[in-house]
Amino acid sequence: MAVKSAGRKRKTTWSQWEERRVPSEYEAVTYKFHNHFRADPAPFELSENWSLNVFYKQHRENSPLVASVDDWEGFRDTRAFTYRRYIEMQKDREVYLDNLIDEFESRDHYRSLPSEWLDFLRDSYLPVRFPGHGMQMSAAYLGQMAPSAFVTNTFYFQLGNEMRRVQRQAYLAQVLAMDTERPDLAESDATRARWTDAPQWQGLRELIEKQLIAYDFGEAFASRNLVVRPIFDHIFNSEIATLAGVNGDDLLQLMHDDFRKHDQAYAEENTKALVDYAVGKAGSNADFLRDQVAKWLPLGEKAARGLAGALACSPGADSADVIVERSIAAQRRVMDECGL
Repeated sequence: MAVKSAGRKRKTTWSQWEERRVPSEYEAVTYKFHNHFRADPAPFELSENWSLNVFYKQHRENSPLVASVDDWEGFRDTRAFTYRRYIEMQKDREVYLDNLIDEFESRDHYRSLPSEWLDFLRDSYLPVRFPGHGMQMSAAYLGQMAPSAFVTNTFYFQLGNEMRRVQRQAYLAQVLAMDTERPDLAESDATRARWTDAPQWQGLRELIEKQLIAYDFGEAFASRNLVVRPIFDHIFNSEIATLAGVNGDDLLQLMHDDFRKHDQAYAEENTKALVDYAVGKAGSNADFLRDQVAKWLPLGEKAARGLAGALACSPGADSADVIVERSIAAQRRVMDECGL
């Protein structure tokens, strides 16, 4: 029977990855998971002239943000999420929201809301699930095109958070319609028509739809996480929460406070981390990101103005100019925290 040498060190998979230590669970299931990035002669094992290979080489490998960084395996999620840890955390958040909703519904909360507030929700809040799906799709695209699994996962978890918010908004529309006997609040065709036709939504619609065809990874990241998301999150988390509180809708206020404190915070943390990593590897990326923000910010301001005009019509709201100013300040704050 063979006897193992007492002095022999146990080899680990991590030792094959240039580090002499046992990897964490997060590292073990994420490190070099993408075998198609910078693969020679093409990302995927088919003809290098195949359309998918051409697309990835053009919009990922040759993206200025990606190409300037020699090693993307060094990036880390600020919370080191694996799928298991993410689900555990979000389960707690969902239990909190479920309990919150049950508590308010036991008090017939929806029936107590003023009709003016219900009209506002119908016209200027409930259609948000359509751009919400756009935000979800843009997160999916960035995750699919990211240069390492460490980057990919942060966007897939943002995707899950976007879906969480959309699901709660869809539920709210249905329960409002039933409890207040206002079927117009849950009519999908009418809600979609407001998103596609109502003036207050058209700036955001243009911004979301154009952002979805920003194929270059660097541009897609900058436009989404440095322009669209800060403005969108500020208006539909902070501003909506404040208006809800003024109009007696404490449930909606608490829901969006939760989205802001957890989901929005996670996205902002990893936006800063990705900018720090990219700029730390290549200082030229700071100028690249600033240029992209300058390109997209006019559309962001247009979206903010349209939505602010609608929010200003709500009972107890500030003026549209004040809401726009706060929205753009939220975008500048993210830029400042990223050192841009």
